[in-house]
Amino acid sequence: MSHNIILRIATKVVVPFILIFALYVQFHGDYGPGGGFQAGVILAAGFVLYALVYGLENVKRVLPPSIPFACMAIGVLLYSGTGVVAILNGATFLDYDVLASDAIHGQHRGILWVELGVITTVFGTMVSIFYAVAGRRGVE
Repeated sequence: MSHNIILRIATKVVVPFILIFALYVQFHGDYGPGGGFQAGVILAAGFVLYALVYGLENVKRVLPPSIPFACMAIGVLLYSGTGVVAILNGATFLDYDVLASDAIHGQHRGILWVELGVITTVFGTMVSIFYAVAGRRGVE
């Protein structure tokens, strides 16, 4: 892709908007369609596009493989940790009502933490899968 200057410039312009759109989907997921899974895939797609145009090694300099692996673990900990905090406060697993003094605020807080766990896990998983597949196929 090093010879296609239009594609390289278009990618530099589009990737930041893809990443911002992923954040929009993440935080709009409380009130409409979307949420952590969709946002995680969109976020990963931004890095996949960058890798397809600029090469796998360039994206690995921006996002080393250890970061997606860490994201997978951190996301699961955020998700399950939200449930454990609810249990420690005397409720059932993922009962958000006890996460704040008001049940409505507890619901919002719980959804936020769970969805942050989901976006983190999905992003890490999608990028790790891409790294594994692209590394074998020689996408450079």
